[in-house]
Amino acid sequence: MNKALALEMAPTGTLRVALNMINFLLISGKSAEGVPVGVAPDLARTIADRIGVPLQLIQYGSPGELADDADKNVWDIGLIGAEPVRAQKIDFSTAYVEIEATYLVPAGSSLKHASEVDRPGNRIAVSARSAYDLWLTRNIQHAQLLHAEGFEATLALFVEKKLEAMAALKPGLLGDVARLPGSRILEGNFTTVQQSVGVPKGRLAAATYLQSFVDEIKKGLVAQLIAKHQVKGLSVAP
Repeated sequence: MNKALALEMAPTGTLRVALNMINFLLISGKSAEGVPVGVAPDLARTIADRIGVPLQLIQYGSPGELADDADKNVWDIGLIGAEPVRAQKIDFSTAYVEIEATYLVPAGSSLKHASEVDRPGNRIAVSARSAYDLWLTRNIQHAQLLHAEGFEATLALFVEKKLEAMAALKPGLLGDVARLPGSRILEGNFTTVQQSVGVPKGRLAAATYLQSFVDEIKKGLVAQLIAKHQVKGLSVAP
């Protein structure tokens, strides 16, 4: 890698990679030393190794907070879901993995398919500023969105307000079904969240390099990391 590209990718001499810590599919947990482990940290480490610089993992409690910092020169690469709103500050690669997003409904619900939820009178609990919330905000026309901060708060809102549906990533909903007797995951999905590699706007050479990197890792490394961390519900993007 030439020095100019390395400098653009890691201007401080250390590659600062921002992680969305609540994405349990890409962040499997932490080591005994508190270092994030999983598919996303491994990809970050691979990029840093190729550039030949140290790695710093910057942990965010939500994707919205990560995106907010895109223009503050605190991170160099963000591993986050690609969304048009976020693209105002971030240049995204194509997706390297995708995750199905759908709805959970309570016991006794007459809803059967995800396409039936967007109707007058239906209220949907959703985690604020998640990638699928941004999609729903743009596309829901008849149902009402009710927001909470984080997954547990969203589940609590769904239960306490007796809402008609809760939107989330399907792998997460599989665990929620076990906690809510009689609840069901609807057939189909309303979107697939595209997880990408992003750089702050203006770093064109870095964006070009990372697009080539993503094209390469989809041919083998991504599937290897999914298997290594035994992640269920995560698919290599087409």
